Amino acid sequence: MRPGDDAATLARSVSRAHETFVGPGLSTVGLARPVDPHSPVRSVVLDSWLRSRDMGVDPDRGADDLLDDVTLAQYRADHPMAVIRPVVRKLLVEDAADTGLLVAITDASGRLLWVEGDTAAKDRANAMNFTEGADWSEGRMGTNAPGTALAIDHCVQIFAAEHFSRPVHEWSCSAAPVHHPVTGRILGAIDITGGPRVAVPEVLSLVRATVAAAESELRLHLLESPRTGIDTRLRLEVLGSGRPALVRGGERITLSGRHAEMLLLLHAHPEGLSSDHLAVLLDENDLDSVTVRAEMSRLRKVFGADGLASRPYRLVAELASDVEDVRAALDRGDVDSALRSYVGVVLPSSYAPGIEEIREELRVRVQAALLRSGDPVLLARWTASVHGREDAAAWSAYLRTLDPSSVLFSQVQARLALLGR
Repeated sequence: MRPGDDAATLARSVSRAHETFVGPGLSTVGLARPVDPHSPVRSVVLDSWLRSRDMGVDPDRGADDLLDDVTLAQYRADHPMAVIRPVVRKLLVEDAADTGLLVAITDASGRLLWVEGDTAAKDRANAMNFTEGADWSEGRMGTNAPGTALAIDHCVQIFAAEHFSRPVHEWSCSAAPVHHPVTGRILGAIDITGGPRVAVPEVLSLVRATVAAAESELRLHLLESPRTGIDTRLRLEVLGSGRPALVRGGERITLSGRHAEMLLLLHAHPEGLSSDHLAVLLDENDLDSVTVRAEMSRLRKVFGADGLASRPYRLVAELASDVEDVRAALDRGDVDSALRSYVGVVLPSSYAPGIEEIREELRVRVQAALLRSGDPVLLARWTASVHGREDAAAWSAYLRTLDPSSVLFSQVQARLALLGR
């Protein structure tokens, strides 16, 4: 918005252009520009709309990919953007109370690490899951300031219906990416979200100034603590219903299901796998070695060519995983930690034979350790979880720990009877 612009008039104009582009019943296949040659849609927004459409973003969907509290806490603690949070709070958050504004810090993929500011605005934003742990990348939510700023590596403002997602049309936002002061790699973004006044040039200047201060803080941190600058260890996360990811140096990189399968299989076979053997573990019927080689070439771009060797395919970079966390806890007899780490089954949407074997092996190990422990607290936690609520053996073990005269005994007994039927 420029001086003299009427926010309501501009919002209506942009909204009409948005409906022309994504409105119900209107095909957008092959559309290269708004139908109206006098449309107010800026090129940076139109380009983002086109990317959003091509990536299959649903304009009526809100954010629905959230990290659980435990995973988010660990992820934020290790992330380099945690270093700049005090600067952001000092320059932006402290003045945002009772202003209707929110200040967000994201990682390099667009996941919201911290969202702070006006309490009432935060409550309203929760309705569309603009909340800590949510994925607001352009590929997930379409055009939005932090997601688009990361996609084009440039500061950007998004006003009202310029957002691709309809649930976000009442908001405006200004964001800019944050870079590593030495390597130049994107670490995340800083965003201000609120009403129409967020879309004025002065707010974007404020965000850019905060980014400059944040990058100076990172540079100072690296000079003072060079060994703790940015961790480059690799970690594979494949447990539970969330999207599989590779975490590197505090950056969470979302993986395709196939790439997650391949990394987990190579992790499980440190001796290496031939392309034919890997093909069988991925799909014993319809996958050939040529396809495997093509996927491996794409995986190298994500994982890093130096970390993958060939003939046979094998990992030559150290890779930790949440699967190994569970196994390590089981090996030392710490069933409580194993259950806390076991947030869900391994890659639940995968039908790869090799993955199904790893999935079942881990589930059986966790269940066996739980039954051996006979701990009523752990059994209660397991049977209340999504992966234990239909585990008849666990319910039976839980029942044996209860007082037969208690109400809880009758409830568990009834649950067992229901499972039996």
